[in-house]
Amino acid sequence: MTTFNILALLITLAAVFSFLNHRYIGLPNAVGVMLIALLMSLGIVALDGLGLDYEEQARTLLQHIDFNRTVLHGLLSFMLFAGALNISSKDLVKEKWGISQLATIGILSSTLIVGLLLWSAMQLLNIDLPLIYCLLFGALISPTDAVVVLSVLRSMRISKRLETRIAGESLFNDGVALVVFLALLGLATGRTDASPHELLKLFALEAIGGLIFGWAAGWLGYVMLKSNDNYQIDVLITLALVMGGYALADALHVSAPIAIATAGLVIGNHGRQRAMSPVSRERLEAFWELIDEILGAVLFVLIGMEVLALTFTHDHLLAGLVAIPIVLLARFTSVSLPTLLVGSKRGYTAYEVKILTWAGLRGAVSIALALSLPTGPYRDLIVAATYAVVVFSILIQAPTIKHMIPSQLPTYAPDGPSSHP
Repeated sequence: MTTFNILALLITLAAVFSFLNHRYIGLPNAVGVMLIALLMSLGIVALDGLGLDYEEQARTLLQHIDFNRTVLHGLLSFMLFAGALNISSKDLVKEKWGISQLATIGILSSTLIVGLLLWSAMQLLNIDLPLIYCLLFGALISPTDAVVVLSVLRSMRISKRLETRIAGESLFNDGVALVVFLALLGLATGRTDASPHELLKLFALEAIGGLIFGWAAGWLGYVMLKSNDNYQIDVLITLALVMGGYALADALHVSAPIAIATAGLVIGNHGRQRAMSPVSRERLEAFWELIDEILGAVLFVLIGMEVLALTFTHDHLLAGLVAIPIVLLARFTSVSLPTLLVGSKRGYTAYEVKILTWAGLRGAVSIALALSLPTGPYRDLIVAATYAVVVFSILIQAPTIKHMIPSQLPTYAPDGPSSHP
């Protein structure tokens, strides 16, 4: 099947599923599209049991789609940029402590907690999964997914402070998670040195290098936008920034997701306000909103269909069911930890801990990292457990967050919470 035919099929499915969700189901589009795609995939499996051989054809189609490269080296760059365009850098700076804590201490503590608890559970269930692979699962499942989180935040009514922390974490936790993931993968396979010196070097190159590169690329894009007054060229400049910037960041071995998110913040906060006419700004915003919606729908079709490419045994299903509460417990603990260390003035209220825990949504990035694991005796089990957590996250957590938000939002003093339910 040609690349054009694959794209045609995915776009068609995304359009049909989006229509069905909007007309008959009424869930957030990301949730509804994935639910329909998942039901379609399960229907194909059921038809195969009746003697209609559609499952093999669907598997063949999915074999032509490299999920890891499609997400991490394709869709993610566009959607991170589109999401970052609408986030205030002033709000991010104001909430820098909370965001940095969630993206660093939160990732590290969650990785450790998930790894240890999953290993203990696997021991009790007599399922063979070494501790290093349990920690590896903890690293890939700990980062929240910006695509899912930003999609859900649009329909949530929460305080600006909490919204900024959730969105900021989702944009910038990939760099830390990737460093931890690569270090643990190196230990598991024996391919790389995971000494503290090497880890610090990797973190500096990936995360800090990504921030610097993204700021420089975003500023260059801003200068070009400022010297131009043609919205078609403005759109082309931002497309070049996303695609060329992501490719160059990848080639330089800095964190491409962090780089593109940073560039999006620069363009969103400086480019739109100071370098564009009202017409150009309106057209650019409409373009990236449309790109975000289209690619988001395609991505969630892919996630729903990916179940056809997975291998599920009794042990895989059991590991997935066990992983769900473990990941939630680790999220709750990692969010609560700062409050225990520094007190409620700089930590979180009970209300915020509840929302942050349930809004810690996992998505395509976790699946892509799991699928990037080398073939081995533990890969299929980790991929299955990852898929189970992601499906629960999108289909159960995402649509129920709004029910946890009170009708009257808590109020906060400038330096911390003053009251909460």
